[in-house]
Amino acid sequence: MLKRGLKGTYVSVEPFHLDRYVGEQVFRYNNRATKDNPLDDSDRFMLAMSQIVGKRLTYAELTGKVGETTA
Repeated sequence: MLKRGLKGTYVSVEPFHLDRYVGEQVFRYNNRATKDNPLDDSDRFMLAMSQIVGKRLTYAELTGKVGETTA
C-alpha cells in the first residue's frame, strides 16, 4: 500500500520525509474500517486531530533546515 501511495498520490517524495509517509500509511491501515471496527472518514479525522494536540511542526523542521542561519 505504501508503494502504491508513493507512486500514485505522492509523486515527488524526499528521502528525509519518508518516515512521515510511512507513518501516515500505518495510521490509515491501523484505523481502516473492518467488520469489528466500523470507521468512516469523520471518525478517522477526529482520531487524527485528537493525536496532534500539543505537537507543532515548523516550516524549518518540515524542510530540514533546522539550525541553519541566513547570511
